[in-house]
Amino acid sequence: MTAKSCKISLRIGGAAVTIVLVVLAARGQSASGPASQTPKLAEQQFKNIKVLKGIPADQLIPAMQFIAASLGVECEFCHVHEGRGMAFDKDDKKQKVTARKMIEMMSAINKDNFDGKREVTCYSCHRGAADPVATPIIGADLPTPESPDKKPGEAQPSFPPADQFFAKYLSAAGGPDALRKITSRVEKGTLSIGDQHSAADIFQKVPDKRLSIMHLASGDSVTAFDGHSGWMAVPGRPPHMMTEAENEAARMDADLYFPIDVKTMRQKFTVESGEKVDGHETNLVIGETEGQNPLKLYFDTQSGLLVRLVRFAETPLGRLPTQIDYADYREADGVKIPYRWTLSRPGNRFTIQVDQVQQNVPVSDAKFIPPPPGPPPGQPPAN
Repeated sequence: MTAKSCKISLRIGGAAVTIVLVVLAARGQSASGPASQTPKLAEQQFKNIKVLKGIPADQLIPAMQFIAASLGVECEFCHVHEGRGMAFDKDDKKQKVTARKMIEMMSAINKDNFDGKREVTCYSCHRGAADPVATPIIGADLPTPESPDKKPGEAQPSFPPADQFFAKYLSAAGGPDALRKITSRVEKGTLSIGDQHSAADIFQKVPDKRLSIMHLASGDSVTAFDGHSGWMAVPGRPPHMMTEAENEAARMDADLYFPIDVKTMRQKFTVESGEKVDGHETNLVIGETEGQNPLKLYFDTQSGLLVRLVRFAETPLGRLPTQIDYADYREADGVKIPYRWTLSRPGNRFTIQVDQVQQNVPVSDAKFIPPPPGPPPGQPPAN
């Protein structure tokens, strides 16, 4: 993996996951191999693995992404360039040696103080900075916590059950009959990352199939999900077959009937007051299932439409959040869909603005089939 491709994996890879997904329970088998094949461990697939031994090989890069997001850095912070790429297996940089010690320290803290549960992570101290803040802030720089909405002893506000919010959302989106009449959707629009803009094409088809193509200056970035498993490709790299976490997100984003199916995506839902989203008051519905990460859904108190979704991907070192804000809802063939969505992850953010929508048009299943595998990729970060 080159330095460029490393950065793309943090930015475009996340973007793709969101566009197709996200999200985002993973019911499909990862396309990286047959279900009966035993996954390789990190130390079996990569060189010079010392403190992250025993984790699945496909979890190594997500672990590196969690470190990068927690410290606000890129691959070059710990790894060195060699020729045209990165020498991930070398230990030339002090920061890499320090990172290993910090991972061991974090693991020891959790083992000795929290019964092995992951309560402390890299972000607990770093908070997005390479150097953790060790001295309390004073004066004008001291952050002021928000005042609580209720006074001490005041009763908690009561909310209707989550089913009422799901019903209002479904009705606002057009209702189940109108939604089920839609069997395909083709969207054309613009991808914006900072001040850079590229054309985007998105294809969806029931059941749960989605393809997004971002026409970047360096070539097309592609993400696809065939209803069971997915794949991603960026310029100059062989296709990446999605992990279970990536498949979970991709299935969620590929669901044309999401307003119908959302209430089945977790077993238990609680309701509380949500934060303002783009000036809109919201109610927050939190979905939980034992053994799965929570799913947070923010519904506009007036329209009932979904304006924000937050989901989490598990890594060996901590959870990585993905936030998707939905806006510019318009009616298309009897259903209301967002013409703009913004995906935010630690360290990156992008927006898709749709200009054209066609529904119930032919979309070939061949679009969602991954290309043949390319040559073995270069070594990812070693730790």
